Amino acid sequence: MKKLLNNISKARIVAVAVIAVAVLAAFFWVGHTAHNSTVSIGSDKKIDITPEQIRSIKAIGQWEFLSVTDEELVDTVRRGIFSDDHLVRIYYGTLRFGVDLGQAKPGWIVANGDSVTVTLPPISLLDHDFIDEARTKSFFESGRWSAADREALYRRAYSQMLRHGFTEANIKSAENNADAQFRNMLRAMGFENIVVRFAKQ
Repeated sequence: MKKLLNNISKARIVAVAVIAVAVLAAFFWVGHTAHNSTVSIGSDKKIDITPEQIRSIKAIGQWEFLSVTDEELVDTVRRGIFSDDHLVRIYYGTLRFGVDLGQAKPGWIVANGDSVTVTLPPISLLDHDFIDEARTKSFFESGRWSAADREALYRRAYSQMLRHGFTEANIKSAENNADAQFRNMLRAMGFENIVVRFAKQ
């Protein structure tokens, strides 16, 4: 009986020793694995701009980035034998500068990851009928003038407004406004690196 109890005690000791070795081995394996493996958390910065989004931007059509108001005083004189006839008129107009996205070439938006390059059509005059004829008024008029005379005066005013408004400074200002607005829109879509260019005239 005593011998049996001794055998049971030895068996228990062996079992405890085996469990202890197994536990130590398990701890060693977990520690070794944790030491040699790394867990990284990252984000995929690829942003897709879909054909539908490109079409919806293009559907905006004409996008105005600068308007310039102008008034021109234009006069003409017709010499006479006894007296001269004068016609002086004041013309008012607003020149609107921007881009017509309908003229954007294929591939005008190219996205790569979180970067995007946009090539816009050149800044142009969006409305060629910029003189407000309803506001045109005669400043001074003497003698009789035909419709052709008034049309000639209108054409002179038109040329003067175009010359005074369609300047490099105004085009550059419109480009800066376009650049800022497109950057804001594309940044809201998730892009970080944005390049805005303009096609040549």
